Amino acid sequence: MLQDFKAFINKGNVVDLAVAVIIGAAFGKIVSSLTDDLIMPLIGYLTGGLDFSSHFIRLGEIPANFTGSVTSYADLKNAGVPLIGFGQFITVAVNFLLVAFVVFLLVRAVQRFNKAEEAKPAEPAEDVVLLREILAELKKKG
Repeated sequence: MLQDFKAFINKGNVVDLAVAVIIGAAFGKIVSSLTDDLIMPLIGYLTGGLDFSSHFIRLGEIPANFTGSVTSYADLKNAGVPLIGFGQFITVAVNFLLVAFVVFLLVRAVQRFNKAEEAKPAEPAEDVVLLREILAELKKKG
């Protein structure tokens, strides 16, 4: 069983998948920061100060011992108040669109690269070159 496990781990797909997951997690953090810290504030500025993160619909009552701000989505959520956070959803949707667009650009670049590689004629293998030389010599003698 240990040998099977070693063979499984040493396969290229497993290592590639592990690397992809690690890079994907780091990339997700970068995209979240890009969205939260740059894009959404810019959209808020362009729309006259609209802050999507604070847009929500409160569905339940605020607890009597609540000490946070009644306009803060995070405070109300931490207090257990049922909310529909459509502003947060918009932010997550923008994150998704950014990630999807970057993945699209990467796939497109890889496809272009593969097409360029396919367009180049492949060099014949050494044994084929050697066989051609032998054939040419035999034709000269014959």
